Amino acid sequence: MAIKAQIECIRVRDGDSPSNRISHVGGVNPDGTRWKMTQERAVYLMEEGWEFYVAVSGKAAWCEVAVSRQGHKYIKTAADDELPGTLLNLPECP
Repeated sequence: MAIKAQIECIRVRDGDSPSNRISHVGGVNPDGTRWKMTQERAVYLMEEGWEFYVAVSGKAAWCEVAVSRQGHKYIKTAADDELPGTLLNLPECP
């Protein structure tokens, strides 16, 4: 059974390309505690079967692993083109 988690916030790096700007993703566990992990860890978990999504207008926008032209793996929603625009619009994680 795949683990599903909602991404509710991000941390960004300054000056990197849009596909490499997200350093961390985070959210809230069912018990109310917050979680945060590096984008690299989230990519690894997705490749192991985890599923992440972002709520957009009350609907799930599922995330996928993409590869930049430079060969860097990153997360974006399936609805986004090459850039992780939906994720970049999320608030900063505390």
